[in-house]
Parts: sequence; structure tokens; C-alpha cells
Amino acid sequence: QVDLVESGGGSVQSGESLRLSCTTSERVSYLTGMGWYRQASGKERELVARIGQAGYTEYDASVKGRFAVSRDADKNTLYLQMNSLKPEDTAIYFCYVTWGPRGRSWGQGIPVTVSS
Repeated sequence: QVDLVESGGGSVQSGESLRLSCTTSERVSYLTGMGWYRQASGKERELVARIGQAGYTEYDASVKGRFAVSRDADKNTLYLQMNSLKPEDTAIYFCYVTWGPRGRSWGQGIPVTVSS
């Protein structure tokens, strides 16, 4: 089991920025993948961004060019830099990590609210 602790959410105005952090209990080099999902009220959880073990990144079309996913191996931390936030980005954001053939852990979820 890999434990995750998220931080950095909050309430902002449209156009502003936030950075989410997700600190893992396991070394980043041990993990096969890391990323972020979000779930808006009344909607299903959707993938926002992810980063593979080799460092490639992938983004949902709705956030491409505005969000950036990165990791710091020395701090065992995953980040999601969110710029030019929009009201439709309002959701609970969950980080996740994967390891081995089927291992997956989730963060506790952190709310992000964007007002127009």
C-alpha cells in the first residue's frame, strides 16, 4: 500500500492559478505511474493529467495548455499546476499512483472552487 497526502486546493477567481501537491509514502522511482483525476458534483470521475515512469505526460483536452503535471523525485511529490482556471474546473481533485502489475492508491481528494 502506498499512502498519499494531497494539499494546495482552495477557492479562486476565474483566471487565477493554483498548485496541487500529492506526497507519496513510496519513492517515485518505484511507481509506474502518477496522475490526477477530478470529480465535479453530479458527474463521473475523469482523468485530468498523468505522468508515466519514463516522464511522458498526457492531458485531457479540456486542460491542455493550462495545466501541467510534474513530479519531484527527491520530495516524493506529484504536482498539478493549474493556470487560467475556469468555473468548469471546479471539482474534487484526486491524485493516484500505480505500481507493480495492479497496484493503485488514491489520495483523499481536495476541493478546488473557481468563481466567475
